Amino acid sequence: DNLSIQQIHYGAPGTGKSHIVKKQTEGESVVRTTFHPDSDYSTFVGCYKPTTKEVEMRDVTGKIIIEHGQPVTENRIIYQFVDQAFLQAYIKAWKFYAEAKEGVAPKKQFLIIEEINRGNCAQIFGDLFQLLDRNDYGFSDYYIHADRDMQKHLAKAFNGIAMNDSHKNPINAMYHNGERDIVAQVLNGEILLLPNNLYIWATMNTSDQSLFPIDSAFKRRWDWKYRPIVKGRDKDGSELNWRIKADTKEYDWWSFLEKINAIVGTTTNSEDKKLGFFFCKPTDSVISAETFVGKVIFYLWNDVFKNFGFDDPIFKDEDGSTLEFDKFYTTDINGDTIVRTDKVERFMENLKVKVAGEIITEIEDED
Repeated sequence: DNLSIQQIHYGAPGTGKSHIVKKQTEGESVVRTTFHPDSDYSTFVGCYKPTTKEVEMRDVTGKIIIEHGQPVTENRIIYQFVDQAFLQAYIKAWKFYAEAKEGVAPKKQFLIIEEINRGNCAQIFGDLFQLLDRNDYGFSDYYIHADRDMQKHLAKAFNGIAMNDSHKNPINAMYHNGERDIVAQVLNGEILLLPNNLYIWATMNTSDQSLFPIDSAFKRRWDWKYRPIVKGRDKDGSELNWRIKADTKEYDWWSFLEKINAIVGTTTNSEDKKLGFFFCKPTDSVISAETFVGKVIFYLWNDVFKNFGFDDPIFKDEDGSTLEFDKFYTTDINGDTIVRTDKVERFMENLKVKVAGEIITEIEDED
């Protein structure tokens, strides 16, 4: 079909990468995982883990202990192979192939990897890297041999499964000119081979690309889908007119993004640190001052401009001093921290953000 079998959606934070993947895989069979710095081969593929199993207790003679007519049981710790996201999706994909009738394409299986660059891909994929080379039909160009533990697990998972000849014969013909029963080797767990109904899609936040750089050999095995920064739309396709609530005014969110992203681009000479439309989530189309300062201002002051200084006029307070991050907060008479909406408004005015409306404050009449 016209879907890319291995693709990475990448772009600035808040551009809707996960949303578009979720939308395109709606109604499909999906296994989802998220990479992080502690991710490794065992947490992505599978490994032996201690688990509990309920067993019947026996006395010294070996007889089952009975109380109130029922055998007494206890939880015993055992070790067994536990498959993780990759093997879960892999097993489902081949089972869908086995279930497909003659002349009918098998059901699709998606493996979604969120934040793929937050983990060490070379370590996580290991020998699976070789499987990512797909031929013109979507199958792995090269298969790999499973270790003994994985082979036993796969053989158990595929036990009793047989594939229709209309699907099996064309697959076998791709390898060794059909001289070996490759499908049989897959189903007995001897080899690993990605079928063409297993789609591996991932998302990547470009602002985090320095965590674990992805090498060029790994990149070549994926199709890259860039998510640009554009004005958001709802499910009906209508433009979203979100607003930022400040002190006496509300400001247009999209106007703010255009203004601040222009400065981020000229300051950092990079697209990576810009903000996407969905960087914040509003309530009834309004982004509160607390949310704006806690997410947007914190991100800009600590992740974007921290290493470049705050010399631009947009960072000037009313008295000409620098608009430091701590100026956005103060405390009330009870010592509780509150956001200074007047400083939010000062920042908006410095940026010349489009005003979306005035905030009307109701004043109670005195008796």
